[in-house]
Amino acid sequence: MSKQSFATSTYKKLALTGYFGLLFFMPLWLIVLTDSPSLSPTLSLVMFTLPLLFPLKGLLTGNPYTYAWSNFVVMIYFLHSLTALWVSADERLWALVELFFATMMFIGGTYYAKYRGQELGLSIREKKKDK
Repeated sequence: MSKQSFATSTYKKLALTGYFGLLFFMPLWLIVLTDSPSLSPTLSLVMFTLPLLFPLKGLLTGNPYTYAWSNFVVMIYFLHSLTALWVSADERLWALVELFFATMMFIGGTYYAKYRGQELGLSIREKKKDK
């Protein structure tokens, strides 16, 4: 296994901080911090926590492919936070926190996947040449 550069490990930490931030903050916001729960607590947990559990193993093991596709999952949280910012003036602070964590995960995951893939010799260009 090849050693990770400083930039790669920094982006991994950024992505994981955003990921775990979302994983812990979303249930806290939707069940504890909100004044008027529009969804049941069980439905909130399923809708906003379950999607984050799918990439957990790959993120913890440092799989660059998982970091890349988990960005599709984080789009749920971008959309949710931007919608809450637009619609709910009472929850703007919580929506900004969600947007902050989602942005951390997205930027960290994107660059970790890129740089770690390069370190491992993974390249889309090389795969295209083989065909």
